[in-house]
Amino acid sequence: MNRVGLIGWPVTHSISPAMHNAAFAALGLWDWSYELAAIPPDIVRQGLRTLRDEGGFIGVNVTVPHKQAVMPYVKPDDRARAVGAVNTIDFRDNSGTNTDVPGFLADLQAHGIALADRRVIVLGAGGAARAAVYTLARAGARVTVVNRTLEKAQVMLADLSLSAGVWGVEAKTLDEAVEQAGVSLIVNCTSVGMWPQVDESPWIDGVPFPRGVTVYDMVYRPAVTRLMRQAEAAGGQAVGGLGMLVRQGAAAFEIWTGQPAPVEVMFEAAKSALQSG
Repeated sequence: MNRVGLIGWPVTHSISPAMHNAAFAALGLWDWSYELAAIPPDIVRQGLRTLRDEGGFIGVNVTVPHKQAVMPYVKPDDRARAVGAVNTIDFRDNSGTNTDVPGFLADLQAHGIALADRRVIVLGAGGAARAAVYTLARAGARVTVVNRTLEKAQVMLADLSLSAGVWGVEAKTLDEAVEQAGVSLIVNCTSVGMWPQVDESPWIDGVPFPRGVTVYDMVYRPAVTRLMRQAEAAGGQAVGGLGMLVRQGAAAFEIWTGQPAPVEVMFEAAKSALQSG
């Protein structure tokens, strides 16, 4: 059996097994299986070793809070080093990459969201935000990062300037960021609003919502978050994070199997898992 899976803490909410196992079935890869592996933050290294050496795993996806923690224990490629986060590992050569970057960019393009010279606010300063800032800056967007702890955002941007040559990105408070003219896109890279805290929003009460702005919320459960409803109420459009989840998963699938991923099958399986969950 060729075993792959997802590590994180926790991982019970994930719909990745449904998505990947449907893809294996669609291609007749009956000897492949995608499984969940919850690994506490204090034993990440041992957890990786156990999966690789005793569990017979070929590779894993990595989710919060381990995307940066696994870096010292794998051989990160240029993209992962630039972003400072790994979300896909291939144990056969112990390599690590970041498929959030191509997954995010592909989904933005699929929704016709322009980036070049557009002003974008990124909410958050964790691993997902690193991938978003890297992707947006390389696409020519003018990016401002907003985080509850401004210092954490500044550290992230300092890291990205050194590792990826990302310059000109500023960290500001939400009030300051909104005051900038011409914001066209807001990207939520936090988990605020994710099930079961569906009534929460990363948008601070009292800060006016820019009119006509597009919101891309990386949260995919629920399918429509409070932040997305706020954008629509302000005359804008909103895109949830399911497409990014599927597309980054498809990129990982191709790394492990060497075969083109059945993206539509993965979309349908992910949607079904969300509806049944």
